[in-house]
Amino acid sequence: MSNPKQVLVTGGAGYIGSHTVISLVNAGYRPVILDDFSNSDVRVIENLGDILQQRVNFYSGDCRDSDLVHRIFSEHDLIGVIHFAASKAVGESVEKPLMYYENNLDSLTSILKVMINFNVTDLVFSSSCTVYGQPDKLPVNEETERKPAASPYGNTKKICEDIIFDVVQSPVNLKAISLRYFNPIGAHLSGKLGELPLGIPNNLVPFVAQTAAGIREVITIHGDDYNTPDGTCIRDYIHVMDLSDAHVRALGYLDEQPENSYYEVFNLGTGKGNSVMEVIKSFTEVTGVPVNFRIGPRRNGDVEQIYASVAKAEKILGWKASRTLKEGLAHTWKWQQSLMKSV
Repeated sequence: MSNPKQVLVTGGAGYIGSHTVISLVNAGYRPVILDDFSNSDVRVIENLGDILQQRVNFYSGDCRDSDLVHRIFSEHDLIGVIHFAASKAVGESVEKPLMYYENNLDSLTSILKVMINFNVTDLVFSSSCTVYGQPDKLPVNEETERKPAASPYGNTKKICEDIIFDVVQSPVNLKAISLRYFNPIGAHLSGKLGELPLGIPNNLVPFVAQTAAGIREVITIHGDDYNTPDGTCIRDYIHVMDLSDAHVRALGYLDEQPENSYYEVFNLGTGKGNSVMEVIKSFTEVTGVPVNFRIGPRRNGDVEQIYASVAKAEKILGWKASRTLKEGLAHTWKWQQSLMKSV
């Protein structure tokens, strides 16, 4: 029996990265995690081991540490990289733009340099629907114009996509896919893995769960005067396990490409938008737990509404989201309850 193909997963202890590690193992790959635990917890590695019933290879460190990255490539026969590692909060990026540009851009260029050095050709990049800004037409497809970003975070994703595109056009061997995800929610079915925000959550669903659990007193809805059916912002909420499976599909698809240089982008969403108010009401329907909320002012950097056309991923990658909003919320609540038991 041949050895499993090894894949470097940067930010592999983070929310989407850790779930993708599970999907990779289930698909027969051997993931190698690199994470500096700046926005994750080292306990995630232990939980992954429990779920997978095997030891997970991991390195604690920063993608910008070229010596460390070089050592990882030297110690493992890698066939590709899935690059998640990045600072990711829209609001924080508005307050600390330089931190976002330094971390998100430098981590990518560091990884690319070592990939080229070791002739590792396949890269799956964690991009975002924020590259579209506030679109003129919905749903957005991959041909939709990338607007000026509404936040420094969104701009770093645009710039990273451009960096990858330019490297693919250069005389080096690089095959890359940028996956533009919409809003990941949910958790692993075991209740042992989910979104673990450090401090106050920046994303809606974990804040809803923490409010329902009594950890937060109230959730503030940032604006109810948008041009949407109930006045609150609309997003496309995709289950994290659907998202994770898409990364495995993308990696396999890159491996099938015969040419030395290849670049493509895919939207990953459900194709349906839900408002902030719908999410809060659906959470209560699913769990039976009321959520205390109030209406506050609009927040800088927020887009009014966005949801995906996912026809391209379905046609080319053979991937489609299968889990519902309510499933994602139920799994989030199971994860939140397991966190409360472990305190």
